[in-house]
Amino acid sequence: MNDGGHMHGMGTAAAPPPAMMNHPHRMMMHMTFFWGKNTEILFDGWPGYDHLGMYVLALAFVFLLAVVTEWLSHCKILRRHSAAAAVAQTGMYVVRIGLAYMVMLAVMSFNAGVFLAAVAGHGVGFFFFGSRAFKNPAAVVGDGGKTATDLPPMNCC
Repeated sequence: MNDGGHMHGMGTAAAPPPAMMNHPHRMMMHMTFFWGKNTEILFDGWPGYDHLGMYVLALAFVFLLAVVTEWLSHCKILRRHSAAAAVAQTGMYVVRIGLAYMVMLAVMSFNAGVFLAAVAGHGVGFFFFGSRAFKNPAAVVGDGGKTATDLPPMNCC
């Protein structure tokens, strides 16, 4: 339909939402990996714009999240089989999954430094807690050839 050259519903671009006006350095979310310290990881405005120290702190935080996730995946804290131990095991599982999702969400910032910190954290965590490097050879193999941990291994598939 022709209304004198006007197309309804196809007007000029709308003004940015008020939330965008409060953040003059607001960036678009990247959909591909990029390098740089100007990113947002996990929380709005964190680590901030043009703050190298906060970016390094954010990388260390993601690294430690990944290490703790690996520790929880391979720890053997619980010794008894009781209702209280089952509740504790469930709590540990919930914490491990929550931390794993936080690492995943951090990686979804598509910042290459964050990705490398997460992978390095998982690698270091596995080396110290999951590999045979620091285990007693007699304790490596248990019943049926498997080592029992408090939590089942994380499966991707």
